[in-house]
Amino acid sequence: MEKYLKIIGDSFTGYFNYLVLEITNPSWTNYLYWLLGLSLLVWVLEVIVPWRGNQKVFRKGFWLDTFYIFFNFFLFSLIGYNALSNVAVELFNDFLRLFHIENIITFQVQNLPFWVQLLIMFVVADFIQWNVHRQLHRQPWLWEFHKVHHSVKEMGFAAQFRFHFMETIIYKTVQYIPLAMIGFGIQEFFVVHMFAVFIGHLNHANLNWNYGIFGYIFNNPQMHIWHHSRELPENHPHGMNYGLSLSIWDYLFGTAYIPKNGQKISLGFAGDEDFPEDFKNQLAFPFRRKKNNTAVKLSKTFRKEQKTI
Repeated sequence: MEKYLKIIGDSFTGYFNYLVLEITNPSWTNYLYWLLGLSLLVWVLEVIVPWRGNQKVFRKGFWLDTFYIFFNFFLFSLIGYNALSNVAVELFNDFLRLFHIENIITFQVQNLPFWVQLLIMFVVADFIQWNVHRQLHRQPWLWEFHKVHHSVKEMGFAAQFRFHFMETIIYKTVQYIPLAMIGFGIQEFFVVHMFAVFIGHLNHANLNWNYGIFGYIFNNPQMHIWHHSRELPENHPHGMNYGLSLSIWDYLFGTAYIPKNGQKISLGFAGDEDFPEDFKNQLAFPFRRKKNNTAVKLSKTFRKEQKTI
């Protein structure tokens, strides 16, 4: 127990020192400044060549989404996720040691060319994320958390990071074992992660880019706008276009859907008129929703009993 408490303490101080270092020591592997640079680049493109010309530069939800970027990218780890994930990893490793297993690396990729390592990690991670994303729409309890992301009413680059912190936990938990089985280094992870952030920014941006033939490989604004459509077609009742970086999974598994130019479609989800518009209540919404559903069920039961009496 003492070991885990030390991990928690070291995680808080370690991550705080990491943030200070990120701010005060710019470098080529600095997450903060790469995030700022990529965000500024895509935002400038939105201003110069907007797809929806009547959309304001500071669109509806712009500042909320900007805060979500820094919360989900940095603050969430600072206030506890980094500590909990470090403890979870140590618990998992302790479990493996019971069976005299030091690690679960199955595929040694260190000797492969750097670009091959990047490609393998990018494709494997994205396929896992595509499957998780699909379940976020299909499983009712997961959809309650994912509604935060789909509460976006006007698309822009920063909308990528409007998501509930539980999604971070879900994605990382599912990804951990498959990626841990492949011996990737931190440098490869940094490159792949920042590339995925850049593609995600573009997918949500107010830009008229479909990448031509590469649109069948990479997700793009014209494809992803339909993922956020308020109205769902009958043959895709749970949603469509689940790809995060790659669109190829949707074409391979029949979930691709681009019926026409989606420039003017309504975004959101059925019933979103009652969804909160502020950060605190959006995070609390999935938990309150369960209580509200219980209250509604109890109320209906009570009314039925009254009628019976």
